[in-house]
Amino acid sequence: MNHLIKPLAVAIVAAFAVSAAPTVYAQGKDLKIALIAGKTGALEAYAKETETGFMMGLEYLTGGTMQINGRKIKVIVKDDQSKPDLSRTLLAEAYGDDKVDIAVGTTSSGSAIAMLPVAKEYKKVLIVEPAVADAITQEKWNKYIFRTARSSMQDALAAASTFKSGSVGFLAQDYAFGRDAIEAGKEALKTTGSKAVVVHEEYAPATTTDFTAPAQRLFDKLKDKPQPRVLQIVWAGPNPMNKIADMKPERFGIALAPGGNILPVMKTWKNFAGTEGTIYYYYAFPKNKMNDWLVAEHTKRFKMPPDMFTAGGMAAAGAVHAALSKAPNAKNGDELVAAMEGLSFDTPKGRMNFRKEDHQAIQPMYHFRIKKDQKHEWDLLELVREIPASELPLPVRNKR
Repeated sequence: MNHLIKPLAVAIVAAFAVSAAPTVYAQGKDLKIALIAGKTGALEAYAKETETGFMMGLEYLTGGTMQINGRKIKVIVKDDQSKPDLSRTLLAEAYGDDKVDIAVGTTSSGSAIAMLPVAKEYKKVLIVEPAVADAITQEKWNKYIFRTARSSMQDALAAASTFKSGSVGFLAQDYAFGRDAIEAGKEALKTTGSKAVVVHEEYAPATTTDFTAPAQRLFDKLKDKPQPRVLQIVWAGPNPMNKIADMKPERFGIALAPGGNILPVMKTWKNFAGTEGTIYYYYAFPKNKMNDWLVAEHTKRFKMPPDMFTAGGMAAAGAVHAALSKAPNAKNGDELVAAMEGLSFDTPKGRMNFRKEDHQAIQPMYHFRIKKDQKHEWDLLELVREIPASELPLPVRNKR
């Protein structure tokens, strides 16, 4: 992944002068926010995008003052290196030593799950962004947990809405993220009433570079099944679509259906014009003032449009700003929780709201097609349609 996204990471590092030590933005003793992200390791590009989006979101929402109701905002950024033990320690440090009013994080789902009991112990709010594991708002949830990020099931429901019939095979990474996503995918097909049948699942190590064997097994299982035949790829980091496409699945009438990815990865998909998939965010899709500002400002500052994790960071900033504006005098986490249940807030995707039952942000998704005629290096996708939240029947499973 790093070799594909290094230029983006370098640009963001240079712009914000990020150091290895925790970064503190603004001064003052007023509103304190902790942002915990995996800025070191395999997910560093995602983390740095989240940080960029979060800070730009606060800038936009405060009109550049970095104040809420006259109180200065102090953001303390901590790098958990995507290590669950360190994530727990840093969140406890933020709540206990730094006395933050609210925390946001983190990049890895495993690390985010490790943080959930800490929020409960300190009785303070944690907004989860960008981790997607369903367990965060299901069996591992507690009342101090809110999530602006989409869940694996929301991803799966969006993808399932595009599979009306036929045969589906899945390729995913062999760890919690991949297996969680495929379980969600199978359930989503049933939930949406799709007549498509899952005929095979393949799990490969996250470090896989040769996809010949798993792809061939998928081809063998799909090739004689009813049309349309779709190979759904769920992969974090450098997507294997190019390598699988080189094996010519079209020989067997098999179409590839990639999940959305970051821009430097999707930039390598230019040879697959017409291929369709679903995505959380693509800068050209939402039409609203917040996204217009984000696209214009990000392009001006970084010479490229904002990415999906940038939008996620800005969504988290929207939730923080709305929460602290609504309850500026909350004496404890319980009062802040009460203010945030059902809360609506602005994001680059439009208005979102935290569902009262499990505090998951309810939001639309996007069905895309890879463009044939790309006008510039980031002109990658065309919108097939926005999938409204009302068509994504996300189950409530937190056993509140």
